[in-house]
Amino acid sequence: MAPRRRFGRKIFKALLPITLLLVVAVLSVMAWVVHSATHPPRRAYLITPEKFRQLSNRGVKATDETWDNRDGTRARGWLLRGSEGAPAVVMLHRFGSDRSWLFNLGVKLNETTNVTILWPDLRGHGEDPPITFSAFGAREADDVLSAIDYLRSLRMAQEQPLVGNKIGLYGVEMGAYAALVATTSDPTVRALVLDSVPSSADELLNAAVKSRTGLDNFLINLLARGGTRIYFLGNYKNTPSCAAARSLADIKVLLLTGEEAGYLRDMTIGLAKCFPNPANVEIKSDLPLTGINAGSAPGQQGEAYDRHIIDFFDRTLLQQ
Repeated sequence: MAPRRRFGRKIFKALLPITLLLVVAVLSVMAWVVHSATHPPRRAYLITPEKFRQLSNRGVKATDETWDNRDGTRARGWLLRGSEGAPAVVMLHRFGSDRSWLFNLGVKLNETTNVTILWPDLRGHGEDPPITFSAFGAREADDVLSAIDYLRSLRMAQEQPLVGNKIGLYGVEMGAYAALVATTSDPTVRALVLDSVPSSADELLNAAVKSRTGLDNFLINLLARGGTRIYFLGNYKNTPSCAAARSLADIKVLLLTGEEAGYLRDMTIGLAKCFPNPANVEIKSDLPLTGINAGSAPGQQGEAYDRHIIDFFDRTLLQQ
């Protein structure tokens, strides 16, 4: 054997353990980052229908419901029935919160307009969730469609449909992204209220990695994106928000954001330009309070925020 070849084999044998160690280290970091990001923190609900009795008799009428997602998993949420044949609104929370953050707003909307309200817990959220991980809106968009299917299945005593032919979606951050993407596949959605919308699921992934691990650099984000795609076995769709918006020519849209939304404020303002019919888009970009914290912020600012949403759904779902 030539001396050069023998030398090369010695180098290879010497470097092989180091290479394998590096590969194992990279895979371990990737697994830790992905697991940390996809499993959001869980806490007790801010409020439940039973505890809401002190504020409103209407909220106590909300029931705990379950239904099947289109992929065979289970979903759950609170349901507050409205008038027969009235529209319905699905309330979609942000990453790291849960349905209880939007309960007060939904009850007010039901009291004012008599629309049916559904508050799902998105994947990985709420107390003891049936699905333990989040997909940053990528798979939650399909779950929104399943929630609409469930609403369509509801019947009154005479077997008449509870919900009419119009659906509204309200979402914050991850919920807003899921609502936007879901709307591209369901023509019955006629009105969207989107608060602080990320430009893609990957943006939410990056934010979750930073929040859950404290790490924020190109390499970690790259490992997180690669690991997430492996984790979801190809069922992770990173649809750009702008691409989804371009297909929605006839939808009434209200975009909400403010300084407290941070990087999401500019993304939301930019999203307004993506919708093909500017006349259908309203934007309020300097709100002192957004849906990021509205669930835990009572008082005049909270009332003003809620009024924007209630008035919009009243105009777009009930008066047209």
